Amino acid sequence: MQAVIAVDAMGGDHGPAVTIPACLDFLSARPEARLLVVGQPGPVGEELSRHGGGSHPRIELVAASEVVGMDEEIRSAIRTKRDSSMRVAIDLVKAGRAQACVSAGNTGALMGTAKFVLKTLAGIDRPAICGVLPTRKGVVYALDLGANADCTPDHLLQFAVMGACLVEAVEERASPSVGLLNIGSEEIKGNDVVKKAGELLKASSLNFHGNVEGNDIYNGTTDVVVCDGFVGNVALKTSEGLAKMMADFLKEEYTRGPLTKLAALVSMPVIRAFRRRLDHRRYNGATLLGLRGIVVKSHGSADRLAFATALDRAAAEVSHGLNEHIAARIEEMHRRGELAGTNGRASAGKAAA
Repeated sequence: MQAVIAVDAMGGDHGPAVTIPACLDFLSARPEARLLVVGQPGPVGEELSRHGGGSHPRIELVAASEVVGMDEEIRSAIRTKRDSSMRVAIDLVKAGRAQACVSAGNTGALMGTAKFVLKTLAGIDRPAICGVLPTRKGVVYALDLGANADCTPDHLLQFAVMGACLVEAVEERASPSVGLLNIGSEEIKGNDVVKKAGELLKASSLNFHGNVEGNDIYNGTTDVVVCDGFVGNVALKTSEGLAKMMADFLKEEYTRGPLTKLAALVSMPVIRAFRRRLDHRRYNGATLLGLRGIVVKSHGSADRLAFATALDRAAAEVSHGLNEHIAARIEEMHRRGELAGTNGRASAGKAAA
């Protein structure tokens, strides 16, 4: 299946200087993909020419006159910048010209605009940000990482369904395990929302492992970790800070003097392997799950490799029919009465009354 991806070429800290060469790298690795590169024709065209992609057969330049700033207020981005590269890229998904959108722009503006333009899938109340994190055993998919600070138990159940579908589709892993992030593994632990969510997950057809703690994330205890956006974002930023501190400490120790520098030279293969395992660029690209179209958020400071990784993530989700998989699972769970909504527990409750 050919993936057609709309790229916000102006978004992020570096704009076309990073997004354009990353697009060309991506197309070299994905001969079946096409890109609709959205942005201001001048800067985008210059970068394409500079990197030899001015007449690339699988790149179409779509003009957009405006750019959403990294610190721009969400309402302003949605209401006043309708010709921004971000908005035009999302509009291309809605119009069916593209199957996915990738942007390194303002996270709040991207989420707000995508939800406003695309709307959510049937049976999904709120979209969630799902990211990939390295573990001792491979990777774990964690959500929500910041879109929803306050959630109900039903929201957490919906997040779990979407996360499980993502792993099933992209990783081709049957019945992935789902963990609910909590302050302890015991069922009596946590606040009322988490306790109730645990009950819903336990009663569902998902492969629910039970409660998991913070250390379980990187132990790879489960394939999916579910939490609200407040907890998820704090956990993510703490992890990023810890990883950077470890790298800085390692560099400091290896550069203290002549002997430590010599030790660094001898152990360089180990250092490189260590850096690769913790290289956030290899895991770049968080999916805004639950929308009527695939939207992937790249880190704002992403370099060429990182942005190409985000593009590859979007292409994988398109080629594996992620949204179709989510929609089918949601419908199935509604029929079983496992999800609240038109065909779920809410209707069952009314019928019983």
